[in-house]
Amino acid sequence: MSGSPATAVLAVVGAGPRATGLLERIGANAPELWDGKGELRIHLIDPHPPGPGRVWRDEQSALLRMNSMAEDVTMFTDESSTIDGPVRPGPSLAEWAAQFSGRGPRHAPYAEPADPEVLAELRSLGGTDFPTRRAQSAYLDWVFRRALAQLPPTVTVEWHRTTATAVTGSPDGPQYVHLAGRATPLTADLVVLAQGHIGSTPAAEHRAHAAFARRHHRFHLPPEFSADADLSALRPGEHVVLRGFGLAFIDLMALLTEGRGGTYRTEADGSLTYLPSGREPVLHVGSRRGVPYHSKTRYQLQGPRPPLPRHFGPEAVDALLAEGRPLDLRRDVWPLMAKEIGFGHYHELFHAHPERTTVPWPDFVAAYDRLDWYADDMAGLVAAAVPDPADRLDFETLDHPLDGLAFPAPDAFQAHLRERIARDVARREDPEFSADLGAFLALLSVYGQLPRLVAGGRLTARSVAEQLDGWWHGFFSFLASGPPGFRLRQLLALSRAGVVRFLGAGIRIGTDEATGTFTAAGSTVPGHTLHATALIEAYLPRPSLDRTEDPLLRDLHRAAALTEEVIADPTHTHRSGLLAVSAADGHVLDPSLGGTHPRRIALGAPTNSRAVAAFARPRTNAPAFRQNDAVARALLCALSSQFPKGEMATSSI
Repeated sequence: MSGSPATAVLAVVGAGPRATGLLERIGANAPELWDGKGELRIHLIDPHPPGPGRVWRDEQSALLRMNSMAEDVTMFTDESSTIDGPVRPGPSLAEWAAQFSGRGPRHAPYAEPADPEVLAELRSLGGTDFPTRRAQSAYLDWVFRRALAQLPPTVTVEWHRTTATAVTGSPDGPQYVHLAGRATPLTADLVVLAQGHIGSTPAAEHRAHAAFARRHHRFHLPPEFSADADLSALRPGEHVVLRGFGLAFIDLMALLTEGRGGTYRTEADGSLTYLPSGREPVLHVGSRRGVPYHSKTRYQLQGPRPPLPRHFGPEAVDALLAEGRPLDLRRDVWPLMAKEIGFGHYHELFHAHPERTTVPWPDFVAAYDRLDWYADDMAGLVAAAVPDPADRLDFETLDHPLDGLAFPAPDAFQAHLRERIARDVARREDPEFSADLGAFLALLSVYGQLPRLVAGGRLTARSVAEQLDGWWHGFFSFLASGPPGFRLRQLLALSRAGVVRFLGAGIRIGTDEATGTFTAAGSTVPGHTLHATALIEAYLPRPSLDRTEDPLLRDLHRAAALTEEVIADPTHTHRSGLLAVSAADGHVLDPSLGGTHPRRIALGAPTNSRAVAAFARPRTNAPAFRQNDAVARALLCALSSQFPKGEMATSSI
């Protein structure tokens, strides 16, 4: 069929959470910006179900869980959102789930999930529970259906269950989106790329390890999304090195233990005992820090919410950019970031636990505001006002937990790390330490300010490479994006059972041709080298346009119709692997045009906007929600007025 010339057409490549959030914002802004006289047809292209997309699809193991509590997951704007469009509140995952047990109101369009296991989970899901990814999949499916239901009648959506392989068309004319298995491309006025997290082919180091594994008939897994990993070739009792101690490791740990029939027994003291099935391999895990990510907190603030931002907000970013000189993140920016995180921490400590402080909050904060984070007077202020070192915030100790420690034998280190993990879990589940949650909220606030600083172009290339994309990303994840406490209790049980062994910090991977084994050594147990017949890179694939598995991005990259973010200065050149877009509006930078492409926009991962998370914690003014709103408004304005009606694309379906 053919649409009328007055029909505007938008193609969105990807139909996961980011595309769903954009669709919700289009619906919210349409009453103001879409005149309703013409039609807007939106094509969603994704082989995976709209709403969840690939990463959050229902078809994955029920063992895989989120690392956020159900009450901390939302897809909706709220009173904290600083957007030009209307705020349209909606339920968190926990509030949405409550309808299925009668504990909360129904949310239209109401429909019970077809999977009885998912429905049973939703009926019992509490706000402080950590849901399965399949429960989140059901929530995202509903968010998508609600977004569809709230579109005006003149806006229609069609899902194409296939892969977009290319986009062609001149910058001043219609765009043609080519689809796998279809001869005729879709024709659109504008194209949004919202593929989300994308895999990449192995880097040189991983290709070398894969070749070694093939020569010696060993097992090697490069960075991979856990739900997609094929672990079936790992034999019972086989010794496996896992490099990485974050969320990917936790997922793999569950799949290789419970996923192979093992179970946990809860003892009288609340500890867990692992009951092996006999099918498990032996997992040897190490990383740069040598310890797992910090457990997620499982409590709410005990005091009032800290007023953020305070020390690292828009004014601070403006002041840094106005200096007109190259900025080093650790030297020039981190002290402000640290002070902001410290403010969140101490605000909660003084308001919720004043008995553990020696001065009134107004006196403390008046002095705190005047001092630099690393000033001697700041250290003195904190030491005098907060007597217990356990209540103070020490970033250097947090960042390097095993520095200065060496153990004579692996067994001694096992006991040490088990004790450390147990303390961390206890602290993160005890509201007496709710200052940690205050720091977490400030971390989120800091994270939301950084994209504008990066876009300002003042950070040196080396600082972006080594400090922002390197150190900061890892440190943020280590503190704020760890596993639920129950996962770390399971880790302790697996360690006691000998199924998991800790390798320590500074992990180095090698190969031994004589024995045909992978080797692992580190700094924590000097002189100890482990030999194993399998190696797993237990972290997600890093972004790489050169090695992307996405056919559309690969085609555009080869045609020089988009470019990787490259930050260069006289001392360093940083190639981030991220898709370069305009910081102002998300338009793709097209080298052949010498600027941005007027009809192609890209959102979220894998772009250099660095506003990756598609959903967020409520009341945190999420960067992705702000970007979704701005892009939705720009799309509606462009589609309704920028292109003369005679230049609008004619639908080809």
